[in-house]
Amino acid sequence: MFQLTESLILNEVIFITTFSLIAWGVWRVVLGRLESLAEKTKVTWDNAVIHGIRAPISVLIWCWPATVSLGLVLEDNLNHSLDWLATLKLILLIFVAVWALYRIVSNFEAEVLSHPERDPTTVQAVSKVVRLAVIILGVLTVMQTLGLSLSGLLTFGGVGGLIAGLAAKDLLSNFFGGMMIYFDRPFKVGDWIRSPDRNIEGTVERIGWRMTMIRTFDKRPLYVPNSVFSNIVVENPSRMTNRRIYETIGLRYQDSAKMDKIIADVHAMLKEHPEIDATQTLIVNFNAFGKSSLDFFVYTFTKTVNWVRFHEVKQDVMLQIINIIHENEADIAFPTQTLKVDPAVESAEKQMLNL
Repeated sequence: MFQLTESLILNEVIFITTFSLIAWGVWRVVLGRLESLAEKTKVTWDNAVIHGIRAPISVLIWCWPATVSLGLVLEDNLNHSLDWLATLKLILLIFVAVWALYRIVSNFEAEVLSHPERDPTTVQAVSKVVRLAVIILGVLTVMQTLGLSLSGLLTFGGVGGLIAGLAAKDLLSNFFGGMMIYFDRPFKVGDWIRSPDRNIEGTVERIGWRMTMIRTFDKRPLYVPNSVFSNIVVENPSRMTNRRIYETIGLRYQDSAKMDKIIADVHAMLKEHPEIDATQTLIVNFNAFGKSSLDFFVYTFTKTVNWVRFHEVKQDVMLQIINIIHENEADIAFPTQTLKVDPAVESAEKQMLNL
Protein backbone atom coordinates (compact mmCIF):
# COMPACT_ATOMS: atom_id res chain seq x y z
CA MET A 1 0.00 0.00 0.00
CA PHE A 2 2.87 2.36 0.90
CA GLN A 3 4.67 1.65 -2.38
CA LEU A 4 1.44 2.18 -4.29
CA THR A 5 0.99 5.58 -2.65
CA GLU A 6 4.58 6.55 -3.48
CA SER A 7 4.02 5.44 -7.06
CA LEU A 8 0.87 7.57 -7.34
CA ILE A 9 2.65 10.61 -5.89
CA LEU A 10 5.57 10.11 -8.27
CA ASN A 11 3.17 9.89 -11.22
CA GLU A 12 1.42 13.07 -10.09
CA VAL A 13 4.73 14.92 -9.73
CA ILE A 14 5.80 13.75 -13.20
CA PHE A 15 2.43 14.83 -14.60
CA ILE A 16 2.68 18.25 -12.97
CA THR A 17 6.26 18.70 -14.21
CA THR A 18 5.22 17.67 -17.73
CA PHE A 19 2.29 20.09 -17.55
CA SER A 20 4.72 22.86 -16.48
CA LEU A 21 6.96 22.09 -19.44
CA ILE A 22 4.01 22.20 -21.87
CA ALA A 23 2.71 25.42 -20.29
CA TRP A 24 6.17 26.99 -20.54
CA GLY A 25 6.43 25.98 -24.21
CA VAL A 26 2.99 27.47 -24.94
CA TRP A 27 3.98 30.63 -23.09
CA ARG A 28 7.14 30.96 -25.19
CA VAL A 29 5.09 30.64 -28.38
CA VAL A 30 2.51 33.17 -27.17
CA LEU A 31 5.30 35.51 -26.00
CA GLY A 32 7.00 35.37 -29.38
CA ARG A 33 3.71 36.15 -31.10
CA LEU A 34 3.05 39.08 -28.77
CA GLU A 35 6.56 40.47 -29.32
CA SER A 36 6.09 40.20 -33.08
CA LEU A 37 2.81 42.12 -32.88
CA ALA A 38 4.31 44.72 -30.54
CA GLU A 39 7.15 45.42 -32.95
CA LYS A 40 4.62 46.35 -35.64
CA THR A 41 2.76 48.90 -33.52
CA LYS A 42 3.75 52.56 -33.28
CA VAL A 43 3.29 52.76 -29.51
CA THR A 44 6.16 51.71 -27.25
CA TRP A 45 4.40 50.92 -23.97
CA ASP A 46 3.40 47.43 -25.19
CA ASN A 47 7.08 46.48 -25.65
CA ALA A 48 7.82 47.64 -22.10
CA VAL A 49 4.95 45.57 -20.68
CA ILE A 50 5.79 42.41 -22.65
CA HIS A 51 9.49 42.54 -21.75
CA GLY A 52 8.55 43.29 -18.15
CA ILE A 53 6.33 40.24 -17.65
CA ARG A 54 8.46 37.75 -19.65
CA ALA A 55 10.74 36.52 -16.84
CA PRO A 56 8.18 36.75 -13.96
CA ILE A 57 5.57 34.69 -15.85
CA SER A 58 8.20 32.07 -16.74
CA VAL A 59 9.20 31.80 -13.08
CA LEU A 60 5.54 31.51 -12.05
CA ILE A 61 4.93 28.72 -14.59
CA TRP A 62 7.71 26.64 -13.03
CA CYS A 63 7.45 27.61 -9.34
CA TRP A 64 3.68 27.32 -8.87
CA PRO A 65 3.51 23.64 -9.99
CA ALA A 66 6.67 23.03 -7.94
CA THR A 67 4.86 24.17 -4.78
CA VAL A 68 1.96 21.86 -5.66
CA SER A 69 4.38 18.94 -6.09
CA LEU A 70 6.09 19.88 -2.83
CA GLY A 71 2.72 19.82 -1.08
CA LEU A 72 1.95 16.34 -2.39
CA VAL A 73 5.31 14.99 -1.22
CA LEU A 74 5.11 16.61 2.23
CA GLU A 75 1.48 15.61 2.73
CA ASP A 76 2.42 11.97 2.29
CA ASN A 77 5.46 12.07 4.60
CA LEU A 78 4.39 14.54 7.31
CA ASN A 79 1.45 14.56 9.65
CA HIS A 80 1.62 18.31 10.27
CA SER A 81 -0.68 20.92 8.79
CA LEU A 82 0.41 22.37 5.45
CA ASP A 83 -1.46 25.65 5.75
CA TRP A 84 1.87 27.46 5.36
CA LEU A 85 2.09 26.08 1.83
CA ALA A 86 -0.98 28.08 0.80
CA THR A 87 0.65 31.17 2.31
CA LEU A 88 3.82 30.38 0.35
CA LYS A 89 1.78 30.30 -2.87
CA LEU A 90 0.28 33.72 -2.08
CA ILE A 91 3.74 35.12 -1.36
CA LEU A 92 4.92 33.69 -4.68
CA LEU A 93 2.10 35.47 -6.50
CA ILE A 94 2.88 38.74 -4.70
CA PHE A 95 6.58 38.40 -5.51
CA VAL A 96 5.88 37.75 -9.19
CA ALA A 97 3.47 40.71 -9.38
CA VAL A 98 5.94 43.10 -7.68
CA TRP A 99 8.80 41.83 -9.86
CA ALA A 100 6.75 42.32 -13.03
CA LEU A 101 5.67 45.85 -12.04
CA TYR A 102 9.25 46.77 -11.11
CA ARG A 103 10.52 45.58 -14.49
CA ILE A 104 7.74 47.37 -16.37
CA VAL A 105 8.53 50.67 -14.63
CA SER A 106 12.24 50.24 -15.42
CA ASN A 107 11.44 49.49 -19.06
CA PHE A 108 9.23 52.57 -19.27
CA GLU A 109 12.06 54.64 -17.80
CA ALA A 110 14.56 53.33 -20.35
CA GLU A 111 12.10 53.94 -23.19
CA VAL A 112 11.39 57.53 -22.14
CA LEU A 113 15.09 58.27 -21.62
CA SER A 114 15.80 57.08 -25.18
CA HIS A 115 14.20 60.35 -26.37
CA PRO A 116 16.79 63.14 -25.96
CA GLU A 117 14.13 65.84 -25.53
CA ARG A 118 12.93 64.32 -22.24
CA ASP A 119 14.42 65.57 -18.98
CA PRO A 120 16.38 62.58 -17.53
CA THR A 121 16.38 63.99 -14.00
CA THR A 122 12.59 64.18 -13.80
CA VAL A 123 12.11 60.80 -15.47
CA GLN A 124 14.53 59.10 -13.08
CA ALA A 125 12.95 60.79 -10.06
CA VAL A 126 9.43 59.66 -11.00
CA SER A 127 10.56 56.12 -11.80
CA LYS A 128 12.42 55.84 -8.49
CA VAL A 129 9.35 56.97 -6.55
CA VAL A 130 7.09 54.51 -8.42
CA ARG A 131 9.51 51.62 -7.90
CA LEU A 132 9.80 52.46 -4.21
CA ALA A 133 6.00 52.55 -3.91
CA VAL A 134 5.73 49.14 -5.63
CA ILE A 135 8.27 47.61 -3.25
CA ILE A 136 6.60 49.09 -0.16
CA LEU A 137 3.18 47.91 -1.33
CA GLY A 138 4.58 44.42 -1.93
CA VAL A 139 6.22 44.27 1.52
CA LEU A 140 3.01 45.42 3.24
CA THR A 141 0.97 42.84 1.31
CA VAL A 142 3.37 40.07 2.33
CA MET A 143 3.12 41.18 5.96
CA GLN A 144 -0.67 41.11 5.73
CA THR A 145 -0.48 37.63 4.19
CA LEU A 146 1.70 36.43 7.06
CA GLY A 147 -0.93 37.60 9.52
CA LEU A 148 0.79 40.68 10.82
CA SER A 149 -1.46 43.54 11.90
CA LEU A 150 -0.76 46.56 9.72
CA SER A 151 -2.48 48.92 12.18
CA GLY A 152 -0.16 47.78 14.97
CA LEU A 153 2.77 47.92 12.60
CA LEU A 154 1.94 51.50 11.62
CA THR A 155 1.54 52.49 15.26
CA PHE A 156 4.91 50.98 16.09
CA GLY A 157 6.33 52.60 12.97
CA GLY A 158 5.26 56.05 14.24
CA VAL A 159 7.28 55.66 17.43
CA GLY A 160 10.08 53.79 15.70
CA GLY A 161 10.16 56.37 12.95
CA LEU A 162 10.78 59.13 15.49
CA ILE A 163 13.67 57.20 17.00
CA ALA A 164 15.06 56.27 13.59
CA GLY A 165 14.69 59.87 12.42
CA LEU A 166 16.82 61.12 15.31
CA ALA A 167 19.41 58.40 14.74
CA ALA A 168 19.54 58.86 10.97
CA LYS A 169 19.18 62.64 10.79
CA ASP A 170 21.92 63.04 8.20
CA LEU A 171 20.55 60.21 6.07
CA LEU A 172 17.07 61.78 6.06
CA SER A 173 18.44 65.24 5.31
CA ASN A 174 20.29 63.79 2.31
CA PHE A 175 17.11 61.99 1.20
CA PHE A 176 14.97 65.13 1.35
CA GLY A 177 17.81 67.13 -0.19
CA GLY A 178 17.67 64.74 -3.15
CA MET A 179 13.91 65.18 -3.34
CA MET A 180 14.31 68.97 -3.47
CA ILE A 181 16.85 68.61 -6.29
CA TYR A 182 14.37 66.46 -8.24
CA PHE A 183 11.45 68.87 -7.75
CA ASP A 184 13.22 72.26 -7.84
CA ARG A 185 15.59 71.09 -10.60
CA PRO A 186 18.45 73.58 -10.09
CA PHE A 187 20.45 71.17 -12.22
CA LYS A 188 20.03 67.85 -13.99
CA VAL A 189 22.22 65.00 -15.17
CA GLY A 190 24.68 66.30 -17.77
CA ASP A 191 24.74 69.90 -16.49
CA TRP A 192 27.96 71.71 -15.68
CA ILE A 193 27.62 73.20 -12.18
CA ARG A 194 29.88 74.98 -9.72
CA SER A 195 29.60 76.55 -6.30
CA PRO A 196 31.41 79.70 -5.17
CA ASP A 197 30.88 78.56 -1.56
CA ARG A 198 32.60 75.19 -1.94
CA ASN A 199 35.29 73.73 -4.14
CA ILE A 200 32.69 72.04 -6.33
CA GLU A 201 32.78 72.21 -10.12
CA GLY A 202 32.14 69.64 -12.79
CA THR A 203 29.52 67.74 -14.76
CA VAL A 204 26.64 66.00 -12.97
CA GLU A 205 26.68 62.28 -13.77
CA ARG A 206 24.17 60.87 -11.29
CA ILE A 207 21.66 62.20 -8.75
CA GLY A 208 21.02 59.54 -6.12
CA TRP A 209 18.80 59.44 -3.06
CA ARG A 210 21.75 60.11 -0.74
CA MET A 211 24.43 61.82 -2.81
CA THR A 212 25.14 63.37 -6.19
CA MET A 213 28.15 62.30 -8.26
CA ILE A 214 29.95 65.08 -10.11
CA ARG A 215 32.78 64.44 -12.58
CA THR A 216 35.34 67.21 -12.25
CA PHE A 217 37.16 68.57 -15.30
CA ASP A 218 40.27 66.58 -14.42
CA LYS A 219 38.01 63.46 -14.55
CA ARG A 220 37.93 62.83 -10.79
CA PRO A 221 34.58 61.66 -9.34
CA LEU A 222 33.25 63.97 -6.65
CA TYR A 223 30.53 62.61 -4.34
CA VAL A 224 28.50 65.38 -2.69
CA PRO A 225 25.78 64.64 -0.07
CA ASN A 226 22.46 66.04 -1.25
CA SER A 227 21.95 68.01 1.98
CA VAL A 228 24.94 70.19 1.04
CA PHE A 229 23.00 71.71 -1.87
CA SER A 230 20.42 73.10 0.59
CA ASN A 231 23.06 75.31 2.20
CA ILE A 232 25.22 76.53 -0.67
CA VAL A 233 24.87 78.67 -3.77
CA VAL A 234 24.97 76.63 -6.98
CA GLU A 235 25.73 78.13 -10.37
CA ASN A 236 24.57 76.33 -13.49
CA PRO A 237 26.61 77.60 -16.45
CA SER A 238 24.93 75.00 -18.68
CA ARG A 239 21.81 77.17 -18.67
CA MET A 240 23.59 80.31 -19.83
CA THR A 241 21.90 82.05 -22.76
CA ASN A 242 25.16 83.69 -23.94
CA ARG A 243 28.82 83.96 -23.02
CA ARG A 244 30.45 87.34 -22.40
CA ILE A 245 33.55 88.84 -23.97
CA TYR A 246 34.93 91.61 -21.76
CA GLU A 247 38.40 92.81 -22.68
CA THR A 248 40.43 96.01 -22.32
CA ILE A 249 42.80 97.05 -25.14
CA GLY A 250 45.42 99.76 -24.83
CA LEU A 251 46.57 102.05 -27.68
CA ARG A 252 49.75 104.11 -27.73
CA TYR A 253 49.40 107.73 -26.68
CA GLN A 254 50.66 108.91 -30.08
CA ASP A 255 47.61 107.17 -31.63
CA SER A 256 45.09 109.28 -29.70
CA ALA A 257 43.81 110.97 -32.87
CA LYS A 258 42.88 107.58 -34.30
CA MET A 259 41.01 106.34 -31.20
CA ASP A 260 37.56 107.47 -32.37
CA LYS A 261 37.91 105.75 -35.78
CA ILE A 262 39.23 102.52 -34.25
CA ILE A 263 36.35 102.34 -31.75
CA ALA A 264 33.80 102.90 -34.53
CA ASP A 265 35.37 100.17 -36.71
CA VAL A 266 35.48 97.67 -33.84
CA HIS A 267 31.84 98.38 -32.98
CA ALA A 268 30.79 97.90 -36.60
CA MET A 269 32.79 94.66 -36.82
CA LEU A 270 31.06 93.24 -33.73
CA LYS A 271 27.58 94.17 -35.00
CA GLU A 272 28.27 92.32 -38.25
CA HIS A 273 30.04 89.32 -36.72
CA PRO A 274 27.94 86.15 -37.30
CA GLU A 275 28.83 84.69 -33.87
CA ILE A 276 28.10 87.82 -31.84
CA ASP A 277 24.57 88.33 -30.48
CA ALA A 278 23.85 91.94 -31.45
CA THR A 279 20.55 91.88 -29.53
CA GLN A 280 22.48 91.79 -26.26
CA THR A 281 24.48 94.62 -24.70
CA LEU A 282 27.29 95.68 -27.04
CA ILE A 283 29.69 98.40 -25.84
CA VAL A 284 32.98 99.63 -27.29
CA ASN A 285 34.19 102.80 -25.54
CA PHE A 286 37.30 104.72 -24.55
CA ASN A 287 37.65 103.90 -20.91
CA ALA A 288 40.78 105.24 -19.17
CA PHE A 289 44.13 106.98 -19.41
CA GLY A 290 46.57 104.24 -18.53
CA LYS A 291 50.16 104.67 -17.37
CA SER A 292 51.45 103.90 -20.84
CA SER A 293 48.30 103.45 -22.95
CA LEU A 294 44.91 104.83 -23.89
CA ASP A 295 42.50 102.08 -22.86
CA PHE A 296 39.20 101.18 -24.52
CA PHE A 297 37.09 98.18 -23.59
CA VAL A 298 34.97 95.68 -25.53
CA TYR A 299 31.83 94.32 -23.88
CA THR A 300 29.71 91.92 -25.92
CA PHE A 301 28.11 88.46 -25.89
CA THR A 302 28.54 85.45 -28.13
CA LYS A 303 25.65 83.36 -29.44
CA THR A 304 27.26 80.09 -28.42
CA VAL A 305 27.49 78.88 -24.85
CA ASN A 306 29.82 75.99 -25.66
CA TRP A 307 33.11 76.56 -23.83
CA VAL A 308 35.39 75.46 -26.68
CA ARG A 309 33.44 77.27 -29.38
CA PHE A 310 33.32 80.42 -27.23
CA HIS A 311 37.11 80.63 -27.11
CA GLU A 312 37.30 80.12 -30.86
CA VAL A 313 34.91 83.05 -31.38
CA LYS A 314 36.76 85.18 -28.83
CA GLN A 315 40.06 84.50 -30.58
CA ASP A 316 38.58 85.54 -33.93
CA VAL A 317 37.21 88.76 -32.40
CA MET A 318 40.56 89.65 -30.80
CA LEU A 319 42.46 88.98 -34.03
CA GLN A 320 40.06 91.19 -35.99
CA ILE A 321 40.54 93.98 -33.42
CA ILE A 322 44.31 93.75 -33.96
CA ASN A 323 43.79 94.00 -37.72
CA ILE A 324 41.52 97.05 -37.32
CA ILE A 325 44.16 98.77 -35.17
CA HIS A 326 46.88 98.06 -37.71
CA GLU A 327 44.67 99.14 -40.65
CA ASN A 328 44.34 102.54 -38.94
CA GLU A 329 48.16 102.74 -38.74
CA ALA A 330 48.09 102.46 -34.95
CA ASP A 331 49.46 99.86 -32.59
CA ILE A 332 48.78 98.26 -29.24
CA ALA A 333 50.71 99.85 -26.40
CA PHE A 334 53.15 98.07 -24.18
CA PRO A 335 54.52 99.27 -20.81
CA THR A 336 57.01 102.12 -21.37
CA GLN A 337 58.72 104.78 -19.25
CA THR A 338 59.92 108.24 -20.34
CA LEU A 339 63.01 109.58 -18.56
CA LYS A 340 63.50 113.38 -18.63
CA VAL A 341 66.95 114.72 -17.70
CA ASP A 342 67.51 118.32 -16.50
CA PRO A 343 70.08 119.98 -18.89
CA ALA A 344 71.86 121.69 -15.98
CA VAL A 345 72.29 118.44 -14.14
CA GLU A 346 73.47 116.74 -17.33
CA SER A 347 76.10 119.51 -17.90
CA ALA A 348 77.36 119.20 -14.35
CA GLU A 349 77.75 115.45 -14.72
CA LYS A 350 79.76 115.89 -17.93
CA GLN A 351 82.11 118.37 -16.23
CA MET A 352 82.72 115.96 -13.40
CA LEU A 353 83.50 113.19 -15.87
CA ASN A 354 86.00 115.45 -17.70
CA LEU A 355 87.85 116.08 -14.45
